Amino acid sequence: QVALVESGGGLVQAGGSLRLSCTASGRTFSSLTMGWFRQARDNERDFVATIAWSGGSPLYADSVNGRFTISRDNAKNTVYLQMNNLKAEDTAVYYCAAQNQALIISPSTLRDDWEYDYWGQGTQVTVSS
Repeated sequence: QVALVESGGGLVQAGGSLRLSCTASGRTFSSLTMGWFRQARDNERDFVATIAWSGGSPLYADSVNGRFTISRDNAKNTVYLQMNNLKAEDTAVYYCAAQNQALIISPSTLRDDWEYDYWGQGTQVTVSS
């Protein structure tokens, strides 16, 4: 089992920045592929970004590419999502997700929420326009 705890959400004005953190426990962090997803009110949960166990091969949703950066610190069991130039449409609950690297079906499925077995409780990000 893996427990994930997100932090760093809050209220920010459009154009501002926030950094989300997600700390994992219960399994060797370096064996996990980590992802961020978000869910706006009445919407489905959407892919935001993912990063491999090594810190390489980051993938981003088109809507955040160039504004958000995913990174990880395996020594701290933590993955980060740096969000810059935030827009009102970025408002959502942001979820951290994890999956055992060995169980990843293929790189093409990393954008699908069903690929991930472990989820955090979510942190609210609200961007005022």
